[in-house]
Amino acid sequence: MSKTSYSETALRTISMEQDAIAALKQRIDDKFNKACDLILSCRGRTIVMGMGKSGHIANKIAATLASTGTPSHFVHPAEASHGDIGMITENDVVLALSNSGTTEEILALLPVLKRKGIPLISMCGREDSPLSESADINLDASVTQEACPLGLAPTTSTTVALVLGDALAMALLEARGFTAEDFAFSHPGGNLGRRLLLKVGDIMHRDNDIPRVTESASVSESLLEMSAKKLGMTTVSDKSGKLCGVFTDGDLRRFLDQNLDLKKTSIGSVMTGSFRSIKANALATEAAKLMQENEIYSLVVQDENKDLQGIVTMHDLLKANVV
Repeated sequence: MSKTSYSETALRTISMEQDAIAALKQRIDDKFNKACDLILSCRGRTIVMGMGKSGHIANKIAATLASTGTPSHFVHPAEASHGDIGMITENDVVLALSNSGTTEEILALLPVLKRKGIPLISMCGREDSPLSESADINLDASVTQEACPLGLAPTTSTTVALVLGDALAMALLEARGFTAEDFAFSHPGGNLGRRLLLKVGDIMHRDNDIPRVTESASVSESLLEMSAKKLGMTTVSDKSGKLCGVFTDGDLRRFLDQNLDLKKTSIGSVMTGSFRSIKANALATEAAKLMQENEIYSLVVQDENKDLQGIVTMHDLLKANVV
């Protein structure tokens, strides 16, 4: 086969699957709405099942549902007949995938599901199949032909089932008012979870780790405090202990250009009185954005009364994988 033939086959496959998805759009009707209502009103979980390639798609649909606000998990139909059907309760709803609608392992479960009064949604390629006719609602996932030139390997049919599952999950997501923060709670170990859940207060330096000097301290004394705390800056407080400024590495460079005496010059006379700050309950991503926009390395953390609570640096954000 020539390279041209490779690409021709690929393009033909993609076109066939695009056409099948376009046809699917015409079948998003009241049955789809009823399926969404049934899942939305379910007090338990959405149990998704399928055999073979349909099983792989069912597994992915279950994972997508679970991560977007619809409690769900995959149950293997063959294992269900040997005890795993105990995972399914009367409060659940079952979503069964089968292109032919004649999958024996799923059909074998129907009497038990019916007896327990568990609602059944099927996703079939044939509306006159045993599975679709037994279901409370059937979602039409039919295709005119598979992309496989032999008409054997599930290709177009699995793509349509996957898209239909995604459409179901997204419709339910919007109906539930599922937010980005909700998504982050179900992905706490990922980058999104860190970005949307981590607060400034979780990573800031506090208490004895905060570099502090009074405005009457000399620049020399302030440098010792900066070196000891290793944050590239120090906070400066007035006589009452109220934060009145900061002195950073950048301020030090500007100070040295003036050839002033380190020991005789008070930090209050060379500090930066106007500085950027953030609250402890702000998202760490907000701190990163503020630092980047203002081209600064650190932020003072203050409460609503402007009292000093901590210091957060770009290095802290990098360590926490926020940026």
